Amino acid sequence: MSALDGSIVLIALPAIFRGVHLDPLAPGNIAYLLWMIMGYRLVQAVLVVTVGRMGDMYGRVRIYNSGFAVFTLASILLSFDPFDGGHGAMWLIAWRLVQAVGGSMLTANSAAILTDAFPEEQRGFALGVNQVAGLGGMFIGLVAGGLLSAWDWRAVFWVNVPVGVFFTVWAYRTLRETGRRGGGRIDWWGNITFAVGLSAVLIAITFGLQPYGGHTMGWTDPLVEGLIAGGLALLAAFVAIENRVRAPMIQLSLFRQRAFTFGNLAGLAISIGRGGMQFVLIIWLQGIWLPLHGYDYADTPLWAGIFMLPLTAGFLAAGPVSGHLSDRFGSRGLATGGAVLFGASFLGLMLLPIDFSYWIFAVLIALNGIASGMFASPNSSSIMGSVPAPSRGVASGMRATFQNSGTAVSIGVFFSLMIAGLAGSLPHTLTSGLRQQGVPAHVATQVGGLPPVSSLFAAQLGVNPVRHLLQPSGALAHLTPAQQQTLTGREFFPTLIAGPFHSGLVIVFAFGAALAFLAATASLLRGAGRAAKATATRIPRPADAPEQARAREKRDL
Repeated sequence: MSALDGSIVLIALPAIFRGVHLDPLAPGNIAYLLWMIMGYRLVQAVLVVTVGRMGDMYGRVRIYNSGFAVFTLASILLSFDPFDGGHGAMWLIAWRLVQAVGGSMLTANSAAILTDAFPEEQRGFALGVNQVAGLGGMFIGLVAGGLLSAWDWRAVFWVNVPVGVFFTVWAYRTLRETGRRGGGRIDWWGNITFAVGLSAVLIAITFGLQPYGGHTMGWTDPLVEGLIAGGLALLAAFVAIENRVRAPMIQLSLFRQRAFTFGNLAGLAISIGRGGMQFVLIIWLQGIWLPLHGYDYADTPLWAGIFMLPLTAGFLAAGPVSGHLSDRFGSRGLATGGAVLFGASFLGLMLLPIDFSYWIFAVLIALNGIASGMFASPNSSSIMGSVPAPSRGVASGMRATFQNSGTAVSIGVFFSLMIAGLAGSLPHTLTSGLRQQGVPAHVATQVGGLPPVSSLFAAQLGVNPVRHLLQPSGALAHLTPAQQQTLTGREFFPTLIAGPFHSGLVIVFAFGAALAFLAATASLLRGAGRAAKATATRIPRPADAPEQARAREKRDL
Protein backbone atom coordinates (compact mmCIF):
# COMPACT_ATOMS: atom_id res chain seq x y z
CA MET A 1 0.00 0.00 0.00
CA SER A 2 2.82 2.38 0.82
CA ALA A 3 4.70 1.66 -2.42
CA LEU A 4 1.51 1.70 -4.50
CA ASP A 5 0.93 5.34 -3.60
CA GLY A 6 4.37 6.26 -4.87
CA SER A 7 3.41 5.23 -8.42
CA ILE A 8 -0.39 5.35 -8.65
CA VAL A 9 -0.31 9.13 -9.12
CA LEU A 10 2.03 8.83 -12.13
CA ILE A 11 -0.79 7.34 -14.20
CA ALA A 12 -3.65 9.21 -12.51
CA LEU A 13 -2.19 12.73 -12.92
CA PRO A 14 -4.31 13.61 -16.00
CA ALA A 15 -7.53 12.82 -14.11
CA ILE A 16 -6.28 14.65 -10.99
CA PHE A 17 -5.45 17.81 -12.96
CA ARG A 18 -8.86 17.73 -14.64
CA GLY A 19 -10.54 17.00 -11.29
CA VAL A 20 -9.09 20.06 -9.53
CA HIS A 21 -9.48 22.17 -12.72
CA LEU A 22 -5.79 22.91 -13.11
CA ASP A 23 -4.39 23.93 -16.51
CA PRO A 24 -1.35 21.65 -17.01
CA LEU A 25 0.39 24.00 -19.45
CA ALA A 26 -0.13 27.26 -17.58
CA PRO A 27 3.11 28.89 -16.34
CA GLY A 28 4.02 27.66 -12.88
CA ASN A 29 1.73 24.63 -12.89
CA ILE A 30 4.61 22.33 -13.83
CA ALA A 31 5.77 22.76 -10.24
CA TYR A 32 2.52 21.25 -8.94
CA LEU A 33 3.00 18.20 -11.14
CA LEU A 34 6.60 17.72 -10.05
CA TRP A 35 5.78 18.00 -6.36
CA MET A 36 2.89 15.56 -6.61
CA ILE A 37 5.37 13.03 -7.97
CA MET A 38 8.54 13.94 -6.10
CA GLY A 39 7.24 15.08 -2.70
CA TYR A 40 6.14 11.61 -1.61
CA ARG A 41 9.49 10.07 -2.59
CA LEU A 42 11.45 12.87 -0.99
CA VAL A 43 9.84 12.41 2.43
CA GLN A 44 10.24 8.64 2.30
CA ALA A 45 13.90 8.92 1.32
CA VAL A 46 14.61 11.33 4.17
CA LEU A 47 12.66 9.69 7.00
CA VAL A 48 13.12 5.92 6.63
CA VAL A 49 16.47 5.79 8.42
CA THR A 50 15.22 7.90 11.32
CA VAL A 51 12.05 5.86 11.87
CA GLY A 52 14.08 2.65 11.44
CA ARG A 53 16.36 3.79 14.25
CA MET A 54 13.31 4.66 16.35
CA GLY A 55 12.07 1.12 15.74
CA ASP A 56 15.35 -0.26 17.11
CA MET A 57 14.96 1.95 20.18
CA TYR A 58 11.26 1.88 21.01
CA GLY A 59 9.95 -1.23 19.27
CA ARG A 60 9.60 -2.00 15.56
CA VAL A 61 5.99 -3.16 15.84
CA ARG A 62 5.00 0.00 17.71
CA ILE A 63 6.42 2.26 14.99
CA TYR A 64 5.00 0.03 12.25
CA ASN A 65 1.48 0.14 13.74
CA SER A 66 1.65 3.90 14.14
CA GLY A 67 2.61 4.12 10.47
CA PHE A 68 -0.63 2.37 9.48
CA ALA A 69 -2.68 4.90 11.45
CA VAL A 70 -0.88 7.95 9.98
CA PHE A 71 -1.06 6.58 6.44
CA THR A 72 -4.78 5.83 6.70
CA LEU A 73 -5.66 9.25 8.15
CA ALA A 74 -3.78 11.03 5.35
CA SER A 75 -5.51 8.85 2.72
CA ILE A 76 -8.92 9.85 4.07
CA LEU A 77 -8.06 13.55 3.94
CA LEU A 78 -6.59 13.23 0.43
CA SER A 79 -9.85 11.80 -0.88
CA PHE A 80 -11.82 14.84 0.41
CA ASP A 81 -9.93 17.66 -1.30
CA PRO A 82 -12.27 20.67 -0.81
CA PHE A 83 -10.43 23.10 -3.13
CA ASP A 84 -9.93 23.78 -6.84
CA GLY A 85 -7.00 24.97 -8.89
CA GLY A 86 -3.69 25.68 -7.19
CA HIS A 87 -5.19 25.42 -3.71
CA GLY A 88 -6.55 21.97 -4.53
CA ALA A 89 -3.13 20.90 -5.77
CA MET A 90 -1.46 22.23 -2.60
CA TRP A 91 -3.94 20.28 -0.43
CA LEU A 92 -3.01 17.08 -2.27
CA ILE A 93 0.73 17.76 -2.08
CA ALA A 94 0.61 18.54 1.64
CA TRP A 95 -1.36 15.45 2.63
CA ARG A 96 0.76 13.25 0.38
CA LEU A 97 3.75 14.43 2.41
CA VAL A 98 1.96 13.35 5.61
CA GLN A 99 0.99 10.08 3.92
CA ALA A 100 4.66 9.53 3.10
CA VAL A 101 5.52 9.87 6.82
CA GLY A 102 3.23 6.92 7.56
CA GLY A 103 4.58 5.03 4.58
CA SER A 104 8.12 5.54 5.87
CA MET A 105 7.20 4.03 9.23
CA LEU A 106 5.84 0.95 7.44
CA THR A 107 8.68 0.60 4.94
CA ALA A 108 11.53 1.08 7.41
CA ASN A 109 10.36 -1.52 9.92
CA SER A 110 8.67 -4.27 7.90
CA ALA A 111 11.90 -5.95 6.77
CA ALA A 112 13.36 -5.73 10.29
CA ILE A 113 10.24 -7.35 11.82
CA LEU A 114 10.46 -10.24 9.36
CA THR A 115 14.20 -10.67 9.88
CA ASP A 116 13.55 -10.97 13.63
CA ALA A 117 10.72 -13.46 13.12
CA PHE A 118 12.22 -15.90 10.60
CA PRO A 119 15.23 -18.24 10.96
CA GLU A 120 18.13 -17.78 8.57
CA GLU A 121 17.14 -20.67 6.28
CA GLN A 122 13.68 -19.10 5.65
CA ARG A 123 14.66 -15.46 5.75
CA GLY A 124 15.29 -15.07 2.03
CA PHE A 125 11.79 -16.26 1.14
CA ALA A 126 10.17 -14.07 3.83
CA LEU A 127 12.07 -10.96 2.79
CA GLY A 128 11.42 -11.86 -0.84
CA VAL A 129 7.67 -11.82 -0.25
CA ASN A 130 8.03 -8.51 1.59
CA GLN A 131 10.10 -6.99 -1.19
CA VAL A 132 7.67 -8.29 -3.80
CA ALA A 133 4.81 -6.71 -1.82
CA GLY A 134 6.63 -3.37 -1.81
CA LEU A 135 7.86 -3.25 -5.39
CA GLY A 136 4.78 -5.12 -6.57
CA GLY A 137 2.73 -2.26 -5.13
CA MET A 138 4.84 0.12 -7.21
CA PHE A 139 4.10 -1.82 -10.41
CA ILE A 140 0.42 -2.47 -9.55
CA GLY A 141 0.02 1.26 -8.91
CA LEU A 142 0.69 1.90 -12.60
CA VAL A 143 -2.29 -0.29 -13.54
CA ALA A 144 -4.54 0.73 -10.65
CA GLY A 145 -3.99 4.41 -11.39
CA GLY A 146 -5.33 3.98 -14.91
CA LEU A 147 -8.32 1.87 -13.89
CA LEU A 148 -9.39 3.94 -10.89
CA SER A 149 -8.86 7.36 -12.48
CA ALA A 150 -11.14 6.31 -15.36
CA TRP A 151 -13.91 6.04 -12.75
CA ASP A 152 -13.09 9.00 -10.45
CA TRP A 153 -9.80 10.74 -9.68
CA ARG A 154 -10.54 10.59 -5.95
CA ALA A 155 -10.68 6.80 -6.18
CA VAL A 156 -6.86 6.61 -6.34
CA PHE A 157 -6.90 7.78 -2.71
CA TRP A 158 -10.15 6.07 -1.62
CA VAL A 159 -8.62 2.68 -2.41
CA ASN A 160 -6.31 3.01 0.60
CA VAL A 161 -9.03 3.80 3.12
CA PRO A 162 -10.77 0.43 3.69
CA VAL A 163 -7.45 -1.41 3.49
CA GLY A 164 -5.83 1.04 5.88
CA VAL A 165 -8.65 0.97 8.44
CA PHE A 166 -8.81 -2.83 8.47
CA PHE A 167 -5.07 -3.39 8.78
CA THR A 168 -4.58 -0.64 11.33
CA VAL A 169 -6.95 -2.54 13.63
CA TRP A 170 -5.40 -5.88 12.61
CA ALA A 171 -1.85 -4.69 13.27
CA TYR A 172 -2.65 -3.34 16.75
CA ARG A 173 -4.47 -6.56 17.70
CA THR A 174 -2.10 -9.11 16.16
CA LEU A 175 1.53 -8.02 15.84
CA ARG A 176 3.86 -8.57 18.79
CA GLU A 177 7.48 -7.61 19.33
CA THR A 178 9.87 -10.48 18.59
CA GLY A 179 13.11 -8.47 18.52
CA ARG A 180 14.94 -6.86 21.41
CA ARG A 181 14.60 -3.12 21.88
CA GLY A 182 17.93 -1.35 21.81
CA GLY A 183 17.20 1.62 24.05
CA GLY A 184 19.65 4.48 23.68
CA ARG A 185 18.88 8.00 22.52
CA ILE A 186 18.17 9.84 19.30
CA ASP A 187 21.12 11.40 17.49
CA TRP A 188 19.50 14.79 16.93
CA TRP A 189 22.41 16.45 15.12
CA GLY A 190 22.79 13.45 12.85
CA ASN A 191 19.08 13.35 12.08
CA ILE A 192 18.91 17.08 11.36
CA THR A 193 21.98 17.23 9.09
CA PHE A 194 20.90 14.09 7.20
CA ALA A 195 17.27 15.19 6.74
CA VAL A 196 18.05 18.77 5.73
CA GLY A 197 21.02 17.78 3.53
CA LEU A 198 19.20 15.07 1.59
CA SER A 199 16.06 17.23 1.32
CA ALA A 200 18.10 20.10 -0.12
CA VAL A 201 19.61 17.86 -2.82
CA LEU A 202 16.26 16.33 -3.81
CA ILE A 203 14.51 19.72 -3.79
CA ALA A 204 17.29 21.07 -6.02
CA ILE A 205 16.67 18.22 -8.48
CA THR A 206 12.96 19.12 -8.54
CA PHE A 207 13.67 22.80 -9.26
CA GLY A 208 16.37 21.84 -11.76
CA LEU A 209 13.77 20.28 -14.05
CA GLN A 210 11.86 23.54 -14.39
CA PRO A 211 12.84 26.19 -16.97
CA TYR A 212 14.98 29.07 -15.72
CA GLY A 213 15.54 32.31 -17.60
CA GLY A 214 16.23 31.42 -21.20
CA HIS A 215 17.33 27.89 -20.39
CA THR A 216 15.29 24.73 -20.93
CA MET A 217 16.14 23.56 -17.39
CA GLY A 218 17.05 25.20 -14.12
CA TRP A 219 20.45 23.67 -13.40
CA THR A 220 22.10 27.11 -13.77
CA ASP A 221 19.67 28.70 -11.30
CA PRO A 222 21.69 30.04 -8.30
CA LEU A 223 19.02 28.62 -5.98
CA VAL A 224 19.53 25.11 -7.41
CA GLU A 225 23.31 25.41 -7.23
CA GLY A 226 23.12 26.70 -3.66
CA LEU A 227 20.77 23.89 -2.56
CA ILE A 228 23.04 21.22 -4.05
CA ALA A 229 26.20 22.71 -2.52
CA GLY A 230 24.55 23.24 0.86
CA GLY A 231 22.98 19.77 0.83
CA LEU A 232 26.26 18.04 0.04
CA ALA A 233 28.02 20.06 2.74
CA LEU A 234 25.42 18.99 5.32
CA LEU A 235 25.71 15.35 4.25
CA ALA A 236 29.49 15.59 4.70
CA ALA A 237 28.92 17.10 8.15
CA PHE A 238 26.53 14.22 8.88
CA VAL A 239 29.28 11.66 8.18
CA ALA A 240 31.66 13.56 10.48
CA ILE A 241 29.04 13.68 13.24
CA GLU A 242 28.28 9.96 12.95
CA ASN A 243 31.97 9.18 13.50
CA ARG A 244 32.00 11.10 16.78
CA VAL A 245 28.68 10.59 18.61
CA ARG A 246 28.14 7.70 21.00
CA ALA A 247 24.74 6.61 19.64
CA PRO A 248 24.83 7.50 15.91
CA MET A 249 21.78 7.54 13.68
CA ILE A 250 23.61 5.31 11.18
CA GLN A 251 26.25 2.83 12.21
CA LEU A 252 28.96 3.54 9.66
CA SER A 253 30.63 0.32 10.82
CA LEU A 254 27.90 -1.56 8.95
CA PHE A 255 29.56 -0.45 5.72
CA ARG A 256 32.55 -2.64 6.62
CA GLN A 257 30.35 -5.57 5.61
CA ARG A 258 30.80 -6.19 1.89
CA ALA A 259 27.31 -7.65 1.52
CA PHE A 260 25.76 -4.57 3.12
CA THR A 261 27.79 -1.98 1.20
CA PHE A 262 27.74 -3.49 -2.28
CA GLY A 263 24.16 -4.72 -1.88
CA ASN A 264 22.99 -1.17 -1.17
CA LEU A 265 25.05 0.27 -4.03
CA ALA A 266 23.59 -2.29 -6.42
CA GLY A 267 20.10 -1.55 -5.11
CA LEU A 268 20.62 2.19 -5.63
CA ALA A 269 21.68 1.72 -9.25
CA ILE A 270 18.75 -0.59 -10.04
CA SER A 271 16.32 1.77 -8.29
CA ILE A 272 17.48 4.73 -10.39
CA GLY A 273 17.08 2.68 -13.56
CA ARG A 274 13.67 1.27 -12.58
CA GLY A 275 12.07 4.55 -11.52
CA GLY A 276 13.25 6.47 -14.57
CA MET A 277 12.21 3.71 -16.95
CA GLN A 278 8.63 3.68 -15.62
CA PHE A 279 8.36 7.43 -16.06
CA VAL A 280 9.69 7.34 -19.63
CA LEU A 281 7.49 4.39 -20.65
CA ILE A 282 4.37 6.18 -19.40
CA ILE A 283 5.20 9.28 -21.49
CA TRP A 284 6.01 7.09 -24.52
CA LEU A 285 2.68 5.27 -24.31
CA GLN A 286 0.39 8.14 -23.29
CA GLY A 287 1.91 10.86 -25.44
CA ILE A 288 2.91 9.06 -28.64
CA TRP A 289 2.14 5.37 -29.12
CA LEU A 290 -1.48 5.23 -27.96
CA PRO A 291 -2.63 8.36 -29.88
CA LEU A 292 -0.91 7.00 -33.01
CA HIS A 293 -2.98 3.82 -32.60
CA GLY A 294 -6.31 5.62 -32.38
CA TYR A 295 -6.75 6.15 -28.64
CA ASP A 296 -8.18 9.47 -27.43
CA TYR A 297 -5.92 11.52 -25.19
CA ALA A 298 -8.47 11.31 -22.37
CA ASP A 299 -8.33 7.49 -22.45
CA THR A 300 -4.55 7.09 -22.62
CA PRO A 301 -3.94 6.80 -18.82
CA LEU A 302 -6.26 3.78 -18.58
CA TRP A 303 -4.74 2.00 -21.57
CA ALA A 304 -1.16 2.87 -20.59
CA GLY A 305 -1.77 1.03 -17.31
CA ILE A 306 -3.26 -1.96 -19.15
CA PHE A 307 -0.46 -2.16 -21.72
CA MET A 308 2.14 -2.14 -18.92
CA LEU A 309 0.65 -5.26 -17.29
CA PRO A 310 3.47 -7.55 -18.57
CA LEU A 311 5.94 -5.52 -16.49
CA THR A 312 3.90 -6.14 -13.34
CA ALA A 313 3.26 -9.80 -14.16
CA GLY A 314 6.95 -10.50 -14.77
CA PHE A 315 7.93 -9.00 -11.44
CA LEU A 316 5.21 -10.76 -9.43
CA ALA A 317 6.14 -14.10 -10.99
CA ALA A 318 9.89 -13.84 -10.39
CA GLY A 319 10.03 -12.17 -6.97
CA PRO A 320 8.85 -14.96 -4.60
CA VAL A 321 10.64 -17.67 -6.59
CA SER A 322 13.96 -15.84 -6.45
CA GLY A 323 13.54 -15.28 -2.70
CA HIS A 324 13.04 -19.02 -2.17
CA LEU A 325 15.99 -19.89 -4.40
CA SER A 326 18.27 -17.44 -2.59
CA ASP A 327 17.73 -19.45 0.63
CA ARG A 328 19.04 -22.56 -1.13
CA PHE A 329 21.73 -21.24 -3.46
CA GLY A 330 22.74 -17.84 -2.06
CA SER A 331 21.99 -14.30 -3.14
CA ARG A 332 24.94 -13.23 -5.24
CA GLY A 333 24.33 -15.28 -8.39
CA LEU A 334 20.60 -14.54 -8.61
CA ALA A 335 20.97 -10.83 -7.91
CA THR A 336 23.82 -10.47 -10.41
CA GLY A 337 21.92 -12.39 -13.09
CA GLY A 338 18.86 -10.21 -12.49
CA ALA A 339 20.92 -7.03 -12.90
CA VAL A 340 22.43 -8.28 -16.18
CA LEU A 341 18.97 -9.19 -17.55
CA PHE A 342 17.71 -5.79 -16.41
CA GLY A 343 20.41 -4.08 -18.49
CA ALA A 344 19.72 -6.33 -21.50
CA SER A 345 16.04 -5.29 -21.46
CA PHE A 346 17.12 -1.64 -21.63
CA LEU A 347 19.25 -2.38 -24.69
CA GLY A 348 16.26 -4.10 -26.31
CA LEU A 349 13.99 -1.11 -25.61
CA MET A 350 16.64 1.22 -27.02
CA LEU A 351 16.47 -0.63 -30.36
CA LEU A 352 12.67 -0.36 -30.70
CA PRO A 353 11.22 2.17 -33.16
CA ILE A 354 8.84 4.78 -31.76
CA ASP A 355 5.83 3.08 -33.39
CA PHE A 356 6.74 -0.41 -32.19
CA SER A 357 4.96 -3.74 -32.45
CA TYR A 358 3.28 -4.20 -29.07
CA TRP A 359 4.20 -7.86 -28.63
CA ILE A 360 7.92 -7.12 -28.85
CA PHE A 361 7.44 -4.30 -26.35
CA ALA A 362 5.44 -6.60 -24.05
CA VAL A 363 8.19 -9.26 -24.07
CA LEU A 364 10.87 -6.68 -23.27
CA ILE A 365 9.02 -5.09 -20.34
CA ALA A 366 8.09 -8.58 -19.04
CA LEU A 367 11.81 -9.46 -19.07
CA ASN A 368 12.48 -6.20 -17.24
CA GLY A 369 9.92 -7.15 -14.59
CA ILE A 370 11.40 -10.65 -14.24
CA ALA A 371 14.86 -9.13 -13.89
CA SER A 372 13.63 -6.77 -11.14
CA GLY A 373 12.11 -9.74 -9.30
CA MET A 374 15.29 -11.80 -9.66
CA PHE A 375 17.33 -8.97 -8.20
CA ALA A 376 15.10 -7.51 -5.48
CA SER A 377 14.47 -10.45 -3.14
CA PRO A 378 18.02 -11.90 -2.99
CA ASN A 379 19.52 -8.43 -2.66
CA SER A 380 17.28 -7.57 0.31
CA SER A 381 18.00 -10.91 1.96
CA SER A 382 21.75 -10.39 1.54
CA ILE A 383 21.64 -6.87 3.01
CA MET A 384 19.44 -7.73 5.99
CA GLY A 385 21.26 -10.97 6.75
CA SER A 386 24.63 -9.18 6.98
CA VAL A 387 23.78 -7.00 10.00
CA PRO A 388 23.48 -7.80 13.72
CA ALA A 389 20.00 -8.20 15.20
CA PRO A 390 19.96 -4.94 17.25
CA SER A 391 20.67 -2.91 14.08
CA ARG A 392 18.07 -4.41 11.76
CA GLY A 393 15.66 -1.49 12.02
CA VAL A 394 18.22 1.12 11.01
CA ALA A 395 19.65 -1.25 8.37
CA SER A 396 16.19 -1.71 6.90
CA GLY A 397 15.77 2.07 6.91
CA MET A 398 19.12 2.55 5.17
CA ARG A 399 18.16 0.00 2.51
CA ALA A 400 14.87 1.82 1.97
CA THR A 401 16.69 5.17 1.84
CA PHE A 402 18.91 3.96 -0.99
CA GLN A 403 15.85 2.62 -2.82
CA ASN A 404 13.63 5.70 -2.34
CA SER A 405 16.48 8.13 -3.03
CA GLY A 406 17.22 6.23 -6.22
CA THR A 407 13.60 6.51 -7.34
CA ALA A 408 13.46 10.25 -6.56
CA VAL A 409 16.80 10.92 -8.26
CA SER A 410 15.84 8.76 -11.25
CA ILE A 411 13.01 11.06 -12.30
CA GLY A 412 15.36 14.03 -12.19
CA VAL A 413 18.18 12.25 -14.02
CA PHE A 414 16.08 10.59 -16.73
CA PHE A 415 13.93 13.65 -17.25
CA SER A 416 17.02 15.86 -17.62
CA LEU A 417 18.50 13.46 -20.16
CA MET A 418 15.21 13.33 -22.06
CA ILE A 419 14.88 17.13 -22.12
CA ALA A 420 18.50 17.44 -23.27
CA GLY A 421 17.76 15.02 -26.11
CA LEU A 422 14.66 16.98 -27.13
CA ALA A 423 16.09 20.48 -26.80
CA GLY A 424 18.30 20.20 -29.88
CA SER A 425 15.62 19.32 -32.44
CA LEU A 426 12.11 19.74 -30.98
CA PRO A 427 11.77 23.56 -31.32
CA HIS A 428 12.71 23.53 -35.01
CA THR A 429 10.61 20.42 -35.74
CA LEU A 430 7.54 21.85 -33.99
CA THR A 431 7.86 25.27 -35.64
CA SER A 432 8.32 23.78 -39.13
CA GLY A 433 5.42 21.37 -38.73
CA LEU A 434 3.04 24.13 -37.63
CA ARG A 435 4.06 26.45 -40.48
CA GLN A 436 3.52 23.67 -43.03
CA GLN A 437 -0.10 23.50 -41.86
CA GLY A 438 -0.63 27.23 -42.36
CA VAL A 439 -0.02 28.52 -38.83
CA PRO A 440 1.37 32.09 -38.96
CA ALA A 441 5.12 32.27 -38.54
CA HIS A 442 5.09 34.32 -35.33
CA VAL A 443 2.61 31.96 -33.66
CA ALA A 444 4.51 28.85 -34.82
CA THR A 445 7.77 30.31 -33.52
CA GLN A 446 6.18 31.16 -30.18
CA VAL A 447 4.77 27.64 -29.74
CA GLY A 448 7.99 26.00 -30.95
CA GLY A 449 9.99 28.09 -28.49
CA LEU A 450 8.21 26.68 -25.45
CA PRO A 451 10.46 24.63 -23.17
CA PRO A 452 10.57 20.92 -24.12
CA VAL A 453 9.45 20.11 -20.58
CA SER A 454 6.03 21.55 -21.48
CA SER A 455 5.64 19.13 -24.38
CA LEU A 456 6.71 16.21 -22.20
CA PHE A 457 4.25 17.13 -19.47
CA ALA A 458 1.51 17.57 -22.05
CA ALA A 459 2.22 14.02 -23.20
CA GLN A 460 2.31 12.81 -19.59
CA LEU A 461 -1.04 14.46 -18.81
CA GLY A 462 -2.93 13.26 -21.88
CA VAL A 463 -3.33 16.76 -23.32
CA ASN A 464 -3.21 17.67 -27.00
CA PRO A 465 -0.85 20.65 -26.66
CA VAL A 466 -1.38 21.91 -30.23
CA ARG A 467 -5.09 22.55 -29.71
CA HIS A 468 -4.39 23.89 -26.22
CA LEU A 469 -1.73 26.35 -27.36
CA LEU A 470 -3.25 27.52 -30.66
CA GLN A 471 -6.80 28.25 -29.47
CA PRO A 472 -5.94 31.33 -27.32
CA SER A 473 -4.04 32.93 -30.21
CA GLY A 474 -7.00 32.56 -32.58
CA ALA A 475 -4.73 31.00 -35.21
CA LEU A 476 -7.00 27.98 -35.68
CA ALA A 477 -9.91 30.18 -36.81
CA HIS A 478 -7.94 31.38 -39.86
CA LEU A 479 -7.09 27.87 -41.12
CA THR A 480 -9.05 25.61 -43.44
CA PRO A 481 -11.20 22.86 -41.87
CA ALA A 482 -8.75 20.26 -43.17
CA GLN A 483 -5.81 22.04 -41.55
CA GLN A 484 -7.72 22.42 -38.28
CA GLN A 485 -8.59 18.73 -38.27
CA THR A 486 -4.96 17.77 -38.95
CA LEU A 487 -3.52 20.01 -36.23
CA THR A 488 -6.01 19.02 -33.53
CA GLY A 489 -6.20 15.33 -34.44
CA ARG A 490 -4.62 12.47 -32.55
CA GLU A 491 -1.68 11.94 -34.91
CA PHE A 492 -0.18 15.36 -35.65
CA PHE A 493 1.61 16.04 -32.36
CA PRO A 494 2.76 12.43 -31.72
CA THR A 495 4.14 12.20 -35.27
CA LEU A 496 5.87 15.56 -34.89
CA ILE A 497 7.49 14.75 -31.55
CA ALA A 498 8.42 11.15 -32.45
CA GLY A 499 11.84 11.89 -33.98
CA PRO A 500 13.16 14.16 -31.21
CA PHE A 501 11.63 11.89 -28.57
CA HIS A 502 13.43 8.85 -29.99
CA SER A 503 16.74 10.70 -29.71
CA GLY A 504 16.03 11.25 -26.03
CA LEU A 505 14.97 7.61 -25.59
CA VAL A 506 18.28 6.33 -26.91
CA ILE A 507 20.15 8.46 -24.37
CA VAL A 508 18.05 7.46 -21.35
CA PHE A 509 17.93 3.74 -22.15
CA ALA A 510 21.69 3.64 -22.74
CA PHE A 511 22.15 5.29 -19.36
CA GLY A 512 19.75 2.77 -17.78
CA ALA A 513 21.72 -0.13 -19.26
CA ALA A 514 24.97 1.33 -17.90
CA LEU A 515 23.39 1.59 -14.42
CA ALA A 516 22.24 -2.03 -14.61
CA PHE A 517 25.68 -3.34 -15.50
CA LEU A 518 27.18 -1.19 -12.72
CA ALA A 519 24.69 -2.88 -10.35
CA ALA A 520 25.76 -6.30 -11.63
CA THR A 521 29.40 -5.47 -10.89
CA ALA A 522 28.55 -4.27 -7.37
CA SER A 523 26.48 -7.41 -6.81
CA LEU A 524 29.41 -9.64 -7.77
CA LEU A 525 31.63 -7.81 -5.28
CA ARG A 526 29.30 -8.47 -2.33
CA GLY A 527 31.00 -11.79 -1.50
CA ALA A 528 29.37 -15.10 -0.70
CA GLY A 529 27.41 -13.55 2.15
CA ARG A 530 27.61 -16.28 4.78
CA ALA A 531 30.95 -15.13 6.14
CA ALA A 532 29.55 -11.64 6.39
CA LYS A 533 26.64 -12.93 8.42
CA ALA A 534 28.95 -14.68 10.80
CA THR A 535 31.09 -11.64 11.42
CA ALA A 536 28.19 -9.22 11.53
CA THR A 537 27.16 -10.40 14.96
CA ARG A 538 30.50 -9.20 16.34
CA ILE A 539 29.82 -5.52 15.58
CA PRO A 540 29.17 -3.89 18.98
CA ARG A 541 26.08 -1.84 19.49
CA PRO A 542 26.95 1.85 19.47
CA ALA A 543 25.44 2.53 22.90
CA ASP A 544 27.58 -0.13 24.59
CA ALA A 545 30.37 0.91 26.88
CA PRO A 546 33.85 -0.16 25.67
CA GLU A 547 34.14 -2.77 28.43
CA GLN A 548 30.82 -4.37 27.45
CA ALA A 549 31.81 -4.43 23.79
CA ARG A 550 35.15 -6.12 24.58
CA ALA A 551 33.43 -8.68 26.83
CA ARG A 552 30.88 -9.51 24.13
CA GLU A 553 33.57 -9.84 21.46
CA LYS A 554 35.65 -12.11 23.72
CA ARG A 555 32.60 -14.27 24.47
CA ASP A 556 31.66 -14.56 20.78
CA LEU A 557 35.21 -15.51 19.83
